Amino acid sequence: MVKKVGSVPVPPAPAPPAGVQKGGRNAFQEILTRELWQAELKFSAHARKRLAERQISLSAQDLEKISRAASLAETKGARQSLLIYGDLALVTSIANRTVVTAVTGEAALNNIFTNIDSAVIVK
Repeated sequence: MVKKVGSVPVPPAPAPPAGVQKGGRNAFQEILTRELWQAELKFSAHARKRLAERQISLSAQDLEKISRAASLAETKGARQSLLIYGDLALVTSIANRTVVTAVTGEAALNNIFTNIDSAVIVK
Protein backbone atom coordinates (compact mmCIF):
# COMPACT_ATOMS: atom_id res chain seq x y z
CA MET A 1 0.00 0.00 0.00
CA VAL A 2 1.19 3.52 -0.69
CA LYS A 3 2.02 5.56 2.38
CA LYS A 4 1.02 9.17 2.74
CA VAL A 5 3.73 11.76 2.32
CA GLY A 6 4.16 13.99 5.31
CA SER A 7 2.78 11.43 7.76
CA VAL A 8 6.10 11.32 9.59
CA PRO A 9 5.31 11.76 13.27
CA VAL A 10 6.60 14.94 14.80
CA PRO A 11 8.44 14.24 18.05
CA PRO A 12 7.23 16.09 21.12
CA ALA A 13 8.94 19.39 21.71
CA PRO A 14 11.63 19.29 24.39
CA ALA A 15 11.28 21.48 27.44
CA PRO A 16 12.23 25.07 26.61
CA PRO A 17 15.51 26.39 27.99
CA ALA A 18 15.37 28.66 31.00
CA GLY A 19 14.12 32.11 30.11
CA VAL A 20 12.24 31.03 26.97
CA GLN A 21 8.50 31.40 27.00
CA LYS A 22 6.80 28.06 26.68
CA GLY A 23 3.95 29.54 24.64
CA GLY A 24 6.34 30.59 21.87
CA ARG A 25 7.75 27.08 21.42
CA ASN A 26 4.28 25.51 21.44
CA ALA A 27 3.10 27.99 18.85
CA PHE A 28 6.06 27.07 16.63
CA GLN A 29 5.34 23.35 17.10
CA GLU A 30 1.69 23.88 16.18
CA ILE A 31 2.64 25.78 13.03
CA LEU A 32 5.19 23.11 12.06
CA THR A 33 2.67 20.32 12.57
CA ARG A 34 0.03 22.18 10.56
CA GLU A 35 2.47 22.82 7.69
CA LEU A 36 3.52 19.16 7.59
CA TRP A 37 -0.13 18.10 7.51
CA GLN A 38 -0.91 20.49 4.67
CA ALA A 39 2.07 19.19 2.68
CA GLU A 40 0.73 15.63 2.92
CA LEU A 41 0.04 14.06 -0.47
CA LYS A 42 -2.82 11.57 -0.53
CA PHE A 43 -3.78 8.94 -3.12
CA SER A 44 -7.42 8.42 -4.09
CA ALA A 45 -8.89 4.93 -3.98
CA HIS A 46 -8.77 4.89 -7.79
CA ALA A 47 -5.07 5.83 -7.86
CA ARG A 48 -4.24 3.22 -5.19
CA LYS A 49 -6.11 0.60 -7.21
CA ARG A 50 -4.21 1.50 -10.40
CA LEU A 51 -0.85 1.33 -8.61
CA ALA A 52 -1.75 -2.03 -7.07
CA GLU A 53 -2.95 -3.45 -10.43
CA ARG A 54 0.36 -2.50 -12.00
CA GLN A 55 2.34 -3.71 -8.97
CA ILE A 56 3.93 -0.32 -8.44
CA SER A 57 5.19 0.56 -5.00
CA LEU A 58 6.60 3.97 -4.24
CA SER A 59 9.36 4.46 -1.70
CA ALA A 60 9.40 7.28 0.80
CA GLN A 61 11.98 9.00 -1.43
CA ASP A 62 9.67 8.66 -4.46
CA LEU A 63 6.77 10.10 -2.49
CA GLU A 64 8.91 13.01 -1.30
CA LYS A 65 9.90 13.88 -4.87
CA ILE A 66 6.29 13.66 -6.06
CA SER A 67 5.10 15.79 -3.13
CA ARG A 68 7.75 18.45 -3.92
CA ALA A 69 6.56 18.49 -7.54
CA ALA A 70 2.97 19.05 -6.35
CA SER A 71 4.17 21.88 -4.11
CA LEU A 72 6.04 23.43 -7.04
CA ALA A 73 2.90 23.24 -9.18
CA GLU A 74 0.96 24.91 -6.37
CA THR A 75 3.42 27.83 -6.23
CA LYS A 76 2.78 28.39 -9.94
CA GLY A 77 -0.98 28.49 -9.42
CA ALA A 78 -1.80 25.04 -10.79
CA ARG A 79 -5.04 23.37 -9.80
CA GLN A 80 -4.97 20.06 -11.72
CA SER A 81 -1.54 18.86 -12.73
CA LEU A 82 0.02 15.93 -14.57
CA LEU A 83 3.09 14.83 -12.61
CA ILE A 84 5.42 12.72 -14.74
CA TYR A 85 7.78 10.55 -12.69
CA GLY A 86 9.83 8.18 -14.83
CA ASP A 87 7.26 6.19 -16.81
CA LEU A 88 4.55 6.95 -14.26
CA ALA A 89 2.00 9.70 -14.97
CA LEU A 90 0.00 10.96 -12.01
CA VAL A 91 -3.02 13.21 -12.48
CA THR A 92 -3.10 15.26 -9.29
CA SER A 93 -5.54 17.66 -7.71
CA ILE A 94 -3.17 20.27 -6.37
CA ALA A 95 -5.80 22.05 -4.28
CA ASN A 96 -6.74 18.80 -2.50
CA ARG A 97 -3.15 17.45 -2.49
CA THR A 98 -4.56 14.21 -3.91
CA VAL A 99 -3.30 11.95 -6.71
CA VAL A 100 -6.48 11.17 -8.66
CA THR A 101 -5.17 8.49 -11.02
CA ALA A 102 -1.95 6.79 -12.06
CA VAL A 103 -0.99 5.60 -15.54
CA THR A 104 2.21 3.79 -16.48
CA GLY A 105 4.33 2.89 -19.50
CA GLU A 106 2.31 1.37 -22.33
CA ALA A 107 -1.01 2.56 -20.90
CA ALA A 108 0.24 6.16 -21.07
CA LEU A 109 1.11 5.93 -24.77
CA ASN A 110 -1.53 7.49 -27.05
CA ASN A 111 -3.44 8.53 -23.94
CA ILE A 112 -5.00 11.98 -23.72
CA PHE A 113 -4.99 13.70 -20.35
CA THR A 114 -7.85 16.16 -19.98
CA ASN A 115 -8.86 18.65 -17.31
CA ILE A 116 -5.29 19.54 -16.37
CA ASP A 117 -3.78 23.00 -16.38
CA SER A 118 -0.12 22.07 -15.93
CA ALA A 119 2.47 19.33 -16.14
CA VAL A 120 5.55 18.80 -13.99
CA ILE A 121 8.40 16.46 -14.89
CA VAL A 122 9.77 14.99 -11.66
CA LYS A 123 13.45 14.00 -11.45
